[in-house]
Order: sequence, then C-alpha cells, then structure tokens
Amino acid sequence: MSVTGSPPDSWQKTRRRMQRRDARQRLRTLATRPVTIVVVVVLVLGAAAGITAGLRSEGSASHCQRAFIPAYFPADVWSQAAASRPAPSAMILNPATGIGAGSAPDPDYQGAARQAKDAGSAVLGYSSTADGLRPIGQVEADVRNYKAWYGVTGIFLDSVNGVSSELPYYEHLTSYIHKIIPGASIWLNPGIYPDQQYMSLGNVVVVFEGTYAQYRAAQVPGWAHAFPATRFANTIYGATSAQAISAISLSRSRNTAYLYVTNLAGANPYDALPSYWSTETSALDTGCGGQ
Repeated sequence: MSVTGSPPDSWQKTRRRMQRRDARQRLRTLATRPVTIVVVVVLVLGAAAGITAGLRSEGSASHCQRAFIPAYFPADVWSQAAASRPAPSAMILNPATGIGAGSAPDPDYQGAARQAKDAGSAVLGYSSTADGLRPIGQVEADVRNYKAWYGVTGIFLDSVNGVSSELPYYEHLTSYIHKIIPGASIWLNPGIYPDQQYMSLGNVVVVFEGTYAQYRAAQVPGWAHAFPATRFANTIYGATSAQAISAISLSRSRNTAYLYVTNLAGANPYDALPSYWSTETSALDTGCGGQ
C-alpha cells in the first residue's frame, strides 16, 4: 500500500507481484454458499433489508467484521474517519506519504493519532520493507520514531513478498518491533496469501490487495480456514457501492475479519475516504449483528 506523489515503484511492484503470483495461488476456493431460506424476507423487506439478508446468507462464517483504513490522507480527514460508528478497528498512519515515518514529527498527525486512539482505533505506523530490500536499520528507525512521535500501538509492514527465503528478515523486524513497542500489533502486507510460516510473525496479514474484479477471481488456499478470521485482512479498490456490498459478503465466506473497500483507484486509492464510507461501515456492522 505504498504511495507517493506519483505512482511509486513499490506500488507498481506490488501490483506486478500480485499478477505474477496469481497463477501460483490457484488452489481450491473455500467460498461456498449454503442453501438458505431468505427469498421471502428479501422480497418483503426491500432493498435495504436485502443488503442485510445478503450479508447473512452469502457468508457462512459467524465471525464479526471490522473496517480498517489505510489512512494516507490529510490529517483533517482523520477526524471524519475517527468519528465513524463503530470506529475503525485500525488506522494506518503514513504522515510522510512515502516509505516511513519521515524526518520529523508532524503536529497535525500527532493530534489526529490521539483522536483516533481516543475513539478506540488502533494506530499503526506505516513502514515499507521494499520487498525485503530496504535496510533493516531504516525500518527500525521508523519503529522508534513512530513510537516516540505518535505513540502508535503497532506497525504496518508494507511491500512484503511473503516467500520463505525472506523469513529471517521479517523475523528480525517483528522481534525488534515487540522490543520497542511491547504488545504491538504487527500487520504484514504481501497482498496475497504468503508462505504459511508468515502467520507466525504477523498478528494480521493482508492477503488481498487489488481491484474488485481481481478479488472475485482470487483463490483461497486450504490452510487459511485453520486460522481465526481475525488473522486476515482484505483491501479492495475501484469498487462501486454495489460491488462493495458484494465484497463484504464474499470476504466473510473467505474467513476475513478486517476489510477496506473503496471506489477510488489510480496511483493512490487511499488519499481519501470512499464516497460510500458510511454505507460500508453500516454494512459491516449489520453483518456482525450490531455486535
């Protein structure tokens, strides 16, 4: 989820990596639809209730879902996001809109981070690993600065290949993060299902990042259902409001607890909230039974 003022290399690499490895992810899909008796309810209650019925019938899992936000937008938009009800489960802080924490603290984002935490959202500091090629010392500096400047409760490691040969790099980083931020929540973003060993490193793994069309075609490996849904996150961009509702339902059947769907696309689909943000959060909450 790396972004800069122009399409960044890491962003393009992520997209290419997803396309390149899509063929290797052709394992069986676990998304199934149980036969349910909801037709009469949908016909009687109409469109709004139809969304609720769709969420409950298409996703066979009973877990609750929560929104998270790659909040790569101005600090003032954070106020709008933090005011959501329910508040986002996590907001990813990227004050320099680049690869890490930047060279100095930003007072506006410091205030935004405090507001988000007061609202009940976890605040994660963004740090790109550049496909495992970024010097470890630079990522470690990000961790220290995010903790000192913004009081983050976790770290979001972006541009992760998810291959076994790079495990030592991420084992070192996750160990360091826990040392600097005790009890930290660590999110990894390979954008695809990684080597299963990565599940021992991250609290949450972003196993999909791409368009709605790509999401519908994505495959889920058999081992994914052996883990709680709270271990997985999906990010879908370029989706209409109707597609967002469909994505929420599909993500549930794919054993995913954390979700972000947006109508935005391009080099940075995370520079503003989606136009249907309130509908999205409401749909997630409805599907959870208001819990």
